[in-house]
Amino acid sequence: MSPINAARTQTARSAAAAEWQSLCARNDLVANSGVVAWVDGQQVALFHLPDSGAGEQVFAIANKDPKSGANVIGRGILGQIKGELVIASPLYKQHFRLADGRCLEYPEQQLKVWPARIAGDAVEIAVN
Repeated sequence: MSPINAARTQTARSAAAAEWQSLCARNDLVANSGVVAWVDGQQVALFHLPDSGAGEQVFAIANKDPKSGANVIGRGILGQIKGELVIASPLYKQHFRLADGRCLEYPEQQLKVWPARIAGDAVEIAVN
């Protein structure tokens, strides 16, 4: 199993056993862009991909750029590198995979990710 598929499998297991917390309404999301929510003392960037190849998806990833320390990931540019969905930090342009938060250019950097879903009109993330 590839590291990316292993990360997705682990995320799916975590989501199945987790408690879901509502963050915002579905209509608060901006298609193919980021919005930021406050969760347990930290900022979480939510990315909504309504028409991705895998169907509608929402991703939740830490908003704090580990290189600059600024809360800017939610303002990054969505893209794909080698078939992987990524967010480019708006400051130093490093790319983080949305699936697991790993940085492509600096493997020692990683953003926290939360399993996320749209449940009716609510956007939810899995919390422990």
